[in-house]
Amino acid sequence: MTIAPIPDRPASRPARRAPTLDGKRIGAYLLIALGALLTIAPFYFMFVFATHTRSDIFHLPPPAWFGSNLDENYRNLVERVPFWRNLWNSLYLAVLTTGFTLFFCTLAGYAFAMFSFKGREVLFGLLLATMLIPGTLNIVPYALIMQALGWIDQPRALWVPGMASAFGIFLMRQYIGSSIPRELVEAARIDGASEFGIFRRVIVPLTGPAMATLGLVTFVQSWNGFLGPLIIFRTAETFTAPLALRSMQGIANTDWGALMCGVALTVVPLLILFALASRQLIEGLTAGATKG
Repeated sequence: MTIAPIPDRPASRPARRAPTLDGKRIGAYLLIALGALLTIAPFYFMFVFATHTRSDIFHLPPPAWFGSNLDENYRNLVERVPFWRNLWNSLYLAVLTTGFTLFFCTLAGYAFAMFSFKGREVLFGLLLATMLIPGTLNIVPYALIMQALGWIDQPRALWVPGMASAFGIFLMRQYIGSSIPRELVEAARIDGASEFGIFRRVIVPLTGPAMATLGLVTFVQSWNGFLGPLIIFRTAETFTAPLALRSMQGIANTDWGALMCGVALTVVPLLILFALASRQLIEGLTAGATKG
C-alpha cells in the first residue's frame, strides 16, 4: 500500500493587484458624473431662483448663486395663495391614497399569488389590460360620475378612486409570488391561522421592500397630481399645491421668484422622502431579478 505524498502548500498567496483605471472605465465615470450633474442642475437652479427677483432670474446670464430676496418671495407667495393650506391638502390626499393603495393592492396581490380559483388568470389579464388604456380617455366619464355623486370640490373625489391601482396589484402579486414560499402560507394554515391573520402576520412583514416601492411611487404620483385636482376643485382653499402654484401664473404678471419659492417648498418633502426610502425602493424594484 503506497501513500501519495502530500503536495506542498504555497508559502503565501500572491498579492492582489490594485485595479487600474483604463480609458473605458474613466469614460464611464465621466459619463455618470455628467448625467448626475444634468439631473441635479434643475433642482439647484430651482432653489437658487427662489432667492432672486424676477428681473434677476431673466437676466443673462442667469444667477448661479443664492440671492437675498427669499423673504420677499415668501411673503408674495403666501399673499397670492393660501399656500400652507394647499400643501396640507396635497399631504392629506397623498397619505390617504398611499395608505389605502398599500392595503388593497397587497391584499389583492396576495389573493392572486397564493389562491387558486376559477377565472384567476382571466381576471388578472383583464386587470393588466386596464393599464393599456390612456388616462386621458377617462377624463370625461370621471368628471360626469363625480358630478352625479355631488363630489365636485370634495377631496374624496380623488382618494376614493385612487384606493387601488392595476400597477400596484401587479407589483405586489409578482413580488409575493416570487419571494414568499407557498409552503410558508400552507404551514400557517395548518397551524390554524385565519386568512387575514396570515396576511397580517406573514405576508405584510415579508413584503416590506415592495410596499416601500409602491408607497413611494403612489405618494409621489398623488403629490404631483394636477389633472385630477384641476377637474374636481373649484375654490383656492381646496387646491392642492401644484394647482395653487399653477394659479399664480399669468400671461405677463407672473412673480417667478415667489413661484420658484413655492415650488422649492413643495419639492423638499419629496426629496426627504426619497432619501429615506431610496434603499427600499431599489430593493423592491430589483426583487426577483436574480435568484440565489
